[in-house]
Amino acid sequence: MKMSYNKLWKLQIDKQIKKSDPRKNAKISFSSLATFTQDENVTTVVLSKICQELKCDVSDIMEFIPASEQKTLPS
Repeated sequence: MKMSYNKLWKLQIDKQIKKSDPRKNAKISFSSLATFTQDENVTTVVLSKICQELKCDVSDIMEFIPASEQKTLPS
């Protein structure tokens, strides 16, 4: 299973928030933000800070993509 944070980026667009604003306001590191952009695992502490800042639930910013639905790169 893979993580996807596309919902986070869409939420920020809908709320007209810059990508860097929640990072600054929630006081999370650049490396944590990079983790979001690479669809990697993020700690629950970081998820909680982002959700508090955006006033949303974790399901509003992330989703799990089953392996069967993941796009594979051509070999």
